[in-house]
Amino acid sequence: MKRIWAPWRMDYIKGDAEETVCLFCSRLAQHDGLENLILHRGKHAFVILNRYPYTNGHMMVVPNTHAPSIEDLKKETLSELMRLTNQALAVLRKVYHAQAFNIGINIGEASGAGIADHVHLHIVPRWSGDTNFMSTTAETRVLPEALEETYERLRSSWRELNRNP
Repeated sequence: MKRIWAPWRMDYIKGDAEETVCLFCSRLAQHDGLENLILHRGKHAFVILNRYPYTNGHMMVVPNTHAPSIEDLKKETLSELMRLTNQALAVLRKVYHAQAFNIGINIGEASGAGIADHVHLHIVPRWSGDTNFMSTTAETRVLPEALEETYERLRSSWRELNRNP
């Protein structure tokens, strides 16, 4: 099997050399902010920005339970994953006027999962004529907004959504 070197992902996937805990579990233990990029916490799952997004607003919905597959999750967790995904779509439509979405789960390393031991769901907003093809064709990402600004905008919208259900 041919492996493609992606230097923009290596520090995120490997983490610190001394870090032995799961990236998602370690983020879950931190206070919310720019360090962990958690936008919202539910009872069984949380929503976090991807530190190396394909496009602005690239979120992940992650179960609190450390499990490699959705098959290992309880019904309550699965249900909350879908509810949070639905809320993420509403937030991304409001903040970025997203026209479409790619939603996916990579289960197992062979599927391309960068963090194979802790299943998570990706939500990538899309627009007609966007530049997501750049990652594939030129190994380049085109992001018109800094990650910090994306975090602040989306975090604010999550808070507003929860105040006005």
